[in-house]
Amino acid sequence: MTWIDFPLYSGIVFAFWVIGLVFLFFSYKKKPLIKVSNVLFAIGWIVLIVFVGKLWNELDRPPMRTLGETRLWYSTFLPLIGFVTYFRWKYKWFLGYSFIMAIVFLAINYLNPETYSKTLMPALQSVWFVPHVLVYLFSYAVLAASSIVAIKGWYDSYKGNFKIETLKLADNLVYIGFAFLTLGLLFGALWAKEAWGHYWTWDPKEVWAFLTWMGYLIYIHYRHFHPQKSKQALSILALAFVVLLVCWFGVNYLPVANNSIHTYTQY
Repeated sequence: MTWIDFPLYSGIVFAFWVIGLVFLFFSYKKKPLIKVSNVLFAIGWIVLIVFVGKLWNELDRPPMRTLGETRLWYSTFLPLIGFVTYFRWKYKWFLGYSFIMAIVFLAINYLNPETYSKTLMPALQSVWFVPHVLVYLFSYAVLAASSIVAIKGWYDSYKGNFKIETLKLADNLVYIGFAFLTLGLLFGALWAKEAWGHYWTWDPKEVWAFLTWMGYLIYIHYRHFHPQKSKQALSILALAFVVLLVCWFGVNYLPVANNSIHTYTQY
């Protein structure tokens, strides 16, 4: 059985978000249109949240087990990040990016429909399942956003119009994402202790999660001690995101994943 009513809900969300992006584009010439754009974005986002709640109820478990379900959460979190960033720093381009990426993740799920199962393996039937997965997914969404800022910073540097505000935006996103990433590691350790009797087993997923955490920690330290070296900092941020991508879904395709206790995320 495929996700209940997903084509209907995703179609409605697509319509509101695509039209919202059109209004956002024209708002660069007519500023009042940004209000219309935000209303359309918000309506689509609410529809998506309703679907997530309905799916959760239909599954009778948190929809956080498979890659498709994680993509659904990315589509839910990215608009939130876009709204917060826009209302705090007024970056229209970043608001547009957030919704474009949310549409991409929804489109991937639409083109690759998943079957769902109500069953949940014993290790996932834990009080730590929801907080661990949610904080990780949110941190991944925020850190991915920071990497897009890094790409824009590179582009601006190439064009010779780099602004320090761009790097400051990346910093703020990294600080938020790193905080949630740290919580994810801690929750995961507590969950592992409850499920398998050990806080840390150097499982492939755990190793790459640690490497991801270290990558962003290196960026934070580099920015602190070398505040004027923007290009090098942006390079570190981009490399950290590559490690994050491997941790998110790349580990599942590595030979060592055959012995991983996290292989359930593939199904």
